[in-house]
Amino acid sequence: MRVGIDAQPVSEVIAALEQHGDAYRRRLFTDHEVRSSGGWGADAATSAPRLAARFAAKEAVLKVLRPDTVVPGWREIEVVRMPAGWCRIVLSGRAERLAEAAGLTEFDVSLSHTVDLAVAAVVAA
Repeated sequence: MRVGIDAQPVSEVIAALEQHGDAYRRRLFTDHEVRSSGGWGADAATSAPRLAARFAAKEAVLKVLRPDTVVPGWREIEVVRMPAGWCRIVLSGRAERLAEAAGLTEFDVSLSHTVDLAVAAVVAA
């Protein structure tokens, strides 16, 4: 079993969105993650807390995967929001291969955010 946790200041995501807009979204997040966080072109202040929580989850997954030379791309770690509201982690590419090499098949994630700070915890077994 492995555990990872991360915190992300919402203000940093707001600043990135205001400076780079959808280019920032495209570089770090999947289409599903963007849609779950207000959509393409959404107001920075509205979508930033949800995007910050997803970014924190991606960082927490990296802490669980413990990459050394091969670091997965941000979009290879996806936070999928389920219809009932809870989220799950879906890995692809290098992230999926790292998980397989470590014998990790199950990932649970918990997200939380305020207007100032987003946090995520990931447990994998």
